Amino acid sequence: MKRQIKDDFVIECVKGDITGQPDIDVIVNAANKLLAPGGGVAGAIHKKAGPLLYQECKKYAPIETGQAVITKGYNLPNPFVIHTVGPVYSEEKSPAEKLAMCFKNSLKLADEKGLKSIAFPAISTGIFGYPVEEAAEVSIKAVIGMIPGLKSVKKIRFVLFDENTFNVFHKKLREIYEGKGNT
Repeated sequence: MKRQIKDDFVIECVKGDITGQPDIDVIVNAANKLLAPGGGVAGAIHKKAGPLLYQECKKYAPIETGQAVITKGYNLPNPFVIHTVGPVYSEEKSPAEKLAMCFKNSLKLADEKGLKSIAFPAISTGIFGYPVEEAAEVSIKAVIGMIPGLKSVKKIRFVLFDENTFNVFHKKLREIYEGKGNT
């Protein structure tokens, strides 16, 4: 699903693997605080990027929930990776605020770097236990709220790994846009 926001801006949802987005300048890693390889999105990104990614990550670790840092993409088809730590849903006092910060800080970094496109996974919906429906709403609203202030970023893509998560994000994006009168 693709939504044209303005003449020069697109936000979209696709089902797929975030490490296989060659037309995107920067992908976002749903990282742990140590920015170390792990399971899920982080494991897939580190595996495809190779060991130099973790060597660079060590310079920035640890980071706090909601923070974001940028590294090279190494063996990925993307020049850069933004690493952000999402909230553990059951442990966070303000999970929606922290999740929104992940998206806002990632977009801010990409825009400051002059990048034109960014791809996000469904941050915190795996082992961090964030309910997909709630995460989709928080994530999409955070991204849409940042759009007016973006100077270089012109494409935002949500890359969702499984069918259910894709369907939830796709539906939520459509609802939010229809609610705003956009098609």
